[in-house]
Amino acid sequence: MSNVTYEIVQHDDGWAYKVDGVFSETYPTHAAALAAAQAAANEQEVPGHTETIEYEDDKGKWHTETASGRDRPHTVVKDVD
Repeated sequence: MSNVTYEIVQHDDGWAYKVDGVFSETYPTHAAALAAAQAAANEQEVPGHTETIEYEDDKGKWHTETASGRDRPHTVVKDVD
């Protein structure tokens, strides 16, 4: 199981959360960004349906795999405050 960290940071004259270097939208307050990060983190852990997925790799080869709906990451919200 993988781990995903949501980090609360100051961003664009407000607050945001960051995951793997990608920022969320900017929120006016720290509390709003924290609440949004907690909601997103909780939602990401919710199991889904097992489905077949197809994708093309960087060499142009297509792959078909089964993605388990129960294979959800563990999430953590890291607050700088």
